[in-house]
Amino acid sequence: MTTVLVSTIAELRAATGALLAEKLPGSGHPGTLGLVPTMGGLHAGHAELARAAVAENAVVVASVFVNPLQFGDPEDLARYPRTMEADLALLSAAGVDLLFAPSAAEMYPDGEPAVWIRAGVLGGLYEGASRPGHFDGVLTVVAKLLHAALPGSGLVADGTGRAPYRAYFGQKDAQQLALVRRMVADLNFPVDIVEVPTVRDPDGLALSSRNRFLSAPERDAALVLWRALRLLGRRADAHEPLDIPSAEALVRSAPGVELDYLEVVDPETLQIRAENCQDTPFTGAAVALIAAKVGPVRLIDNVNLG
Repeated sequence: MTTVLVSTIAELRAATGALLAEKLPGSGHPGTLGLVPTMGGLHAGHAELARAAVAENAVVVASVFVNPLQFGDPEDLARYPRTMEADLALLSAAGVDLLFAPSAAEMYPDGEPAVWIRAGVLGGLYEGASRPGHFDGVLTVVAKLLHAALPGSGLVADGTGRAPYRAYFGQKDAQQLALVRRMVADLNFPVDIVEVPTVRDPDGLALSSRNRFLSAPERDAALVLWRALRLLGRRADAHEPLDIPSAEALVRSAPGVELDYLEVVDPETLQIRAENCQDTPFTGAAVALIAAKVGPVRLIDNVNLG
């Protein structure tokens, strides 16, 4: 199929309303809307998000918007990959109905907004500690995108309410996922957040739009992040002490890799799991978060434990 490109919120709402009206319950379709928010530079991981949404919804919208609010470094914003033609082809192949690709003026018509969503204490941890304000920008744009694509009223079979609504996020950005879930719960957004597992290259490197900036030696060195996470995963599965310092030492042994953090945290609260991680057998559930700079590129990854 061919994905239709729209660039304004008005066009998006008109197009989604028309498509949902064609696929009401009773026509063999569930009448649901799925949203896949992205910043573009799409790869196989984004394709997996899109395919998951297409499998579960009557109508699927993907967005491509490089959000200036979440970049503290103007040079980082400038070099973020813009690959609209390739992105559109990938989404079409995945079966996405609409691509919403707004301009900055469409998303922020008055310039930088006066009112933002604040990520609070959770937004200052881990990625937020090295990128102050990053998650404020993420949550602000996600809130705007969720509202822009929100199905209109009268789109269920009896015309009494809204079509069910889901938004899809990757597990790789675990802190972002936790914060989006918290925002949706705390602010009563009428949307279900769906987590899609991380997609990896055959050697284990998590797919990322930033991987293209790695040289061949840097990419080889970056594999140590996944090796460290797998080490913790095997220990957790065996109910052994995790011995996080030894996993940190493994990462630091790789040439050109500068470890920022390796933490084992509660998957919902993001608070460090101090118990069961060092000297006693691991029990329960947690997520191991890792971030490191490999050459000029900052990479993040994670794995669920238990």
